[in-house]
This record gives sequence, structure tokens and C-alpha cells, in this order.
Amino acid sequence: MISHGPENGSEAGTPLIIAHGLFGSGRNWGVIAKRLANHRRVIALDMRNHGASPWSEDHSYHALAADIEEVATTLGQPVDLLGHSMGGKAAMVAALSGAPIRRLIVADIAPVGYSHSQQPVIDAMQSVPLDHITSRAEADQALSAHIEDPALRSFLLQSLNVSAQRWRLNLPALSASMDQIIGFPDISGHFNAPALFLTGALSDYLRPEHRPRIKALFPKARFAKIPQAGHWLHADKPREFEAAVRVFLDA
Repeated sequence: MISHGPENGSEAGTPLIIAHGLFGSGRNWGVIAKRLANHRRVIALDMRNHGASPWSEDHSYHALAADIEEVATTLGQPVDLLGHSMGGKAAMVAALSGAPIRRLIVADIAPVGYSHSQQPVIDAMQSVPLDHITSRAEADQALSAHIEDPALRSFLLQSLNVSAQRWRLNLPALSASMDQIIGFPDISGHFNAPALFLTGALSDYLRPEHRPRIKALFPKARFAKIPQAGHWLHADKPREFEAAVRVFLDA
């Protein structure tokens, strides 16, 4: 079974499962998970090939969705599910595949294929000479030759185990699966429970032309934007993100 951090919250209320995006981990969601846990259990997963979860050559969205469903089933009751980016696509496939989900939140992604490959980011991480790295600062310096954005480097370095000289990411498997990651499987069915598609106002990942496809798969979909937030809306505007999630789940 895939790994997750310490569960936050009480047994009361519907449990919330959080599925992170590409190159992330459950720990990235620690603060928001704790804030949302005042009336519910919150479980932030490490998706396969990330964090402390097992590695696998299969990084398809059906496999990721099956991992989510396995965790949900062990809780013995319907769950709420929040997924961001890659985790949002996995969450949508889980919902459309019949996982026991009460309410679904998809953060800044649509059930469509995209063209922006993340392969250059993988290439940058693979270029870091881990056997010569003795500190995170040295790794940051090595990454800076390929990635200018310090915020992105800081995010990626959260998945570096300096002492073990290894990434907590299965980079070969993610690279081999890149077409699947930026794509979306051909899937039918409907999720007829409430769904919130929450986007950053500064992001172009979910566009107006995606809405008909979303409504076809998720007839009860609602849409909301967080002002001055980009694709990493939960990091850009954490309080606003938390408030929007709480209002939807408690409705």
C-alpha cells in the first residue's frame, strides 16, 4: 500500500484524502492538512514513485487511482477526495471508476491531455552529481544551472535525501511515463456526486473550453477561482484555498 504521513483530526466527520501533484509528497500538504483536520480525519498520501511510497514501473492514472481507492476502502466509509494536478487527474479517475467518494475537489487541472512535458525538470534532477553532494545548498547550486526559479528548486529539493544520496522520486519511471502523466486516459462513466474544480486565477491549466468535457464526466461540477494564485494555488494562497475547500466540504 502507498504511504502517508501521520493522520490528523478526529474520527468524526467524513475523512479527507489528499493526493499531491507531480514531484510532490504528502508532507507538502502538512499545514493545510492540519488546518482542515479540526472536524475530520485528513490523510495526505505519498503517491507511488514519490516520497516514502513503493516504486513501480506502472505510473498510469488507473494505477494511481487504484492506490487511492485502496486507501479509501480501508477507512470503511465514503471519503472526500482532494487532488492537485497529477493527483487531481488520479482523483478524477478514481471517482469515475467507482471509488467510495462523497465529494471531489480537483485543484487546477482538467480531464484532458496537455503538451507541456515535465521532462526537462527530470533531466535537471538527474544531472545533479549526488555522489559528490554533501548539502542541500550544493544540490541547489547544481540544479540552478538548469532551473532558474528558486521556488521550483526549493520544492524539488524537498524530495532529495542528501545523506542517502538519492531522490525520493523514481525519476526513470516518471520519465518513461511522461506521456501518460501529461495525458488523460480514455475513460467513460460519470461521477454524480458534488465536485469542485478549484483553479488559480493566474493559471491556464483549466480553461473555458475544458468545461463541457468536465460537465460531461462530472454533471454536478462547480467551478471557482482563487485570485492572485497560479498553478500551485494551495501554496500561493493557502488561507484562501483552505477556506474554499472547507466551505465546499461542509456544505
